Amino acid sequence: MTLSWEEILGLVAGICTTVAVIPQIKKAWKTKKVNDVSPGMFAILMLGVGLWVVYGFTQNDIPIIATNGVSLALNSFMFYLMLRYRKKKD
Repeated sequence: MTLSWEEILGLVAGICTTVAVIPQIKKAWKTKKVNDVSPGMFAILMLGVGLWVVYGFTQNDIPIIATNGVSLALNSFMFYLMLRYRKKKD
């Protein structure tokens, strides 16, 4: 199976946006400091990538489904870390 340049472009873009959160996850996991990370931004981001997954299913587009599905999982994990490590304000 040969991919077109458009499909390659889409896959590279999807991979870039999917792995972008990994450094933040590593930092949060290591330092257990997340108070400077916006939960609102991650909630909106998770909604957006979740909608991309739904869109991918409507278009039967495996690269969109796969990259955004992994992105949703990674961003959900980061959101979990934010909830777990967030310090309460006194």
